[in-house]
Amino acid sequence: MVEGIRIGVLALQGAFIEHIHALNALRDTENIKDVLEVRTKAELDQVDALIIPGGESTSMALIAERCGILQDLRAFVRAKPTWGTCAGLILLAKTAIHTKKGGQQLLDALPVTVSRNQFGRQVDSFTIKLSSPCLGKDAEPFDYVFIRAPAIVSIDDPEVEPLVQLPPGHGQTEASENGLLVAVKYRNLLGTSFHPELTSDNRWHKYFVRMALAA
Repeated sequence: MVEGIRIGVLALQGAFIEHIHALNALRDTENIKDVLEVRTKAELDQVDALIIPGGESTSMALIAERCGILQDLRAFVRAKPTWGTCAGLILLAKTAIHTKKGGQQLLDALPVTVSRNQFGRQVDSFTIKLSSPCLGKDAEPFDYVFIRAPAIVSIDDPEVEPLVQLPPGHGQTEASENGLLVAVKYRNLLGTSFHPELTSDNRWHKYFVRMALAA
């Protein structure tokens, strides 16, 4: 059996506690050795894989820069399994559009273009139940939670694997007419627009743990 892995959750801002709870719920079955909050380079150096949670991507990048770990994060995500959810997806991306005035720092690793706040304001948040073959051939539909969520409006490298696409009509740009991508995988990276940590369904966390163990 592969030795258990240490998974970190970036804990600078946003919904990191919920991810920690979801991972801890899998420790007895998914070969997780430890789950750590990551705020410093020393803590980042202790983990084998990382989750960058939802929150406010601009604030998260600014805090990372002020804490002196932004460059360390850039190096980590190029080499080790990393999952970005919602704001974390924006940070992982190589390109982000509809950002705040002046733009924002990105980790520049996932070759996609992400549209920030693609689905509107907080009041426009929604949940949708979708089948997801990546979670298992005969898996039950998953309840996808979108809160001020980004979306992937273009794939910029043929190695990027689309995982989940919304039905047409969700979103605020012409790209939504064909159904927006909300989950992709690229080498050691997983990017999702939604908040699986806000559900009681841990299948996406299990997917990432197994992806990290296989890396």
